[in-house]
Amino acid sequence: MELRSLTLHVQPSLLRPSLPSFSIPIPQNLSLGFVRIKSTRQAFHQQKPMVVTARNVAIEADNKDRLPADIDVTETKEPNSRVRLSVKVPPLVCQDCYRRVLGEFSKQIKVPGFRVRKKIPDSILINYVGKQHVQQATIESILKRTLPHAMSSVTGKALRDSVRILTKFSEMNEDFSPQDFLSYEVVVDVAPEVKWVTADAYKNLKVVVEIDDEINAERAFETELRRRHKALGAMKIVTDRGLQIGDVVVVDIFATTINEDDSSGEKIPSAETKGYHLDTEESDNLLPGFLDSIIGIRQGETRTFPLQFPDTWRQENLRGVRAQFTVDCKELFYRDLPVLDDSLADKLLPGCSTLNEVKEFVLNRCKEVEQTAREQATDNAILDQLCKMVEVEIPQSLFEEQGRQLYGAKLLELQAQTKLNEEQLASLSNQKAVSEYLKHQRENITSIIKQSLAVAELFRRENLEYSTEELVKEVENSVAEFKRHKQEYDEERVKEEVQEILEGAKVLEWLRENADIHYVTR
Repeated sequence: MELRSLTLHVQPSLLRPSLPSFSIPIPQNLSLGFVRIKSTRQAFHQQKPMVVTARNVAIEADNKDRLPADIDVTETKEPNSRVRLSVKVPPLVCQDCYRRVLGEFSKQIKVPGFRVRKKIPDSILINYVGKQHVQQATIESILKRTLPHAMSSVTGKALRDSVRILTKFSEMNEDFSPQDFLSYEVVVDVAPEVKWVTADAYKNLKVVVEIDDEINAERAFETELRRRHKALGAMKIVTDRGLQIGDVVVVDIFATTINEDDSSGEKIPSAETKGYHLDTEESDNLLPGFLDSIIGIRQGETRTFPLQFPDTWRQENLRGVRAQFTVDCKELFYRDLPVLDDSLADKLLPGCSTLNEVKEFVLNRCKEVEQTAREQATDNAILDQLCKMVEVEIPQSLFEEQGRQLYGAKLLELQAQTKLNEEQLASLSNQKAVSEYLKHQRENITSIIKQSLAVAELFRRENLEYSTEELVKEVENSVAEFKRHKQEYDEERVKEEVQEILEGAKVLEWLRENADIHYVTR
């Protein structure tokens, strides 16, 4: 028999593995005053770092059904911003739900011998429907009606999708009687409280910003101008000399480990390559000492030399390893560059008529990049320092949500770069892959959430504001971006996202103005 009159159905467990006693998922149509803590999905502007903020939004309306008697609720705080609610439902409520369920069955089910809408005696209706069905439906009705009341103490604090009934349905069903109390337990994650290590710690923020030595506008300008100039030169074969700085050489590279007795060991596949085009002016990613070891090599010549991988090498398994390299020089080229003067201006940068115009434009662009890099490094350093100043018990549901958002963004980036097929995408999207990501990125995800909450708390504490004009403008820009890419969007959600971004931007602006910031070059 199919019972269609009830909106709450008994289902197999759909709950999280960490809560083994769950058996009933919470119906989605219940209004429990949830708070959704969300994270931004974009940067403050195009070249700013992503800053995650948290806001108490999406508080749903209170729509609790009036009960004939009060329920008894005992609240117990648990670790990681979780609250346990022990609920005791009195007989009056159980009986009222029982009568309602029978009334619904009477309206929906046609019993032979009784006209539609005619009162059917309870005993006949129960025999026709089945006592077990009526009892299960009554328990479901009790849960649906009493759960919003039980959640009253966490209204406005409960995180969406975190509410779970711990008591097994089978336990409630086993000894249920409308004349007795019905007890069950619920756990819910609540918005975490931000505790500062010391009072007003952020007002005395001291930040050391490390700037990479490569982030230098003058140096970047010279490199870019040289790159554009080289692109206009013709490649010619070197026949009368060995390799010099400025040349391009094509080489085959072989490598083996060196044993303690200085004998050759195993091959190093990741260090071997054939037909490798090496531009001697762009050798920053080479093993230290490699370029010096092949300077002067001629076409057709082979050189063998030992090198040691530094302890900071990107491949961990090669750090500190001594290796014997063999390099075969296949081809050797030099660039025949045209004279760098005004005649090349339009070729170096379309629209320019003089070399000075080219230099001015490129230098200004490099200065913009340098400034953006400094701002980004400053913001990152501020957020890292801010993270160390707060203590937060992060709910598991919030951790998983943030982690899944980050993993989803990572997949989108990977998809854009490599065009994954459906099978590859499916393998990277399964629960195991996500769980592994959450496990290995726990520290990073936790830091992002702490930064989010600290930023939101600081925005509130300092009464920071943004103008309506700023909000309207950024919403319009975001909507225009969606339209340009022909993507669907929810304007209300876009507005919420923009509000979070503006909040984060205002907090960072305030911190940059009030923090003690020092820059060092590394």
